[in-house]
Amino acid sequence: MADEMAEETQTVIDSLKAMESIEDPVARAAAISEVLKYVEKRSPAWRDMRRKVVLDLRADKISYRKIASMIRTSLGTVQSIERGHAGAWGTKPRTKPDADKEQPSSE
Repeated sequence: MADEMAEETQTVIDSLKAMESIEDPVARAAAISEVLKYVEKRSPAWRDMRRKVVLDLRADKISYRKIASMIRTSLGTVQSIERGHAGAWGTKPRTKPDADKEQPSSE
């Protein structure tokens, strides 16, 4: 089954590479726009699917490193997925107040 998934993944990657080879720059840009729109639309569902797998594997006491290897991502990404973080680090909300900010005076 893993080989089958790898083959499907390779087919998608090959298609994306072929898209980059479209000679007409306007047609190429239009194709890129369509792919980017599709990815943006599907990303939340894909993240949810991946998170469910990570949570299920963690419930089975599988290590972070093993999960990272299984789903072909980094250890840190698996840990972030488990915590419910998604997207770039700069977009994550702060969970602790800034120490630099002035605390209101109780006077």
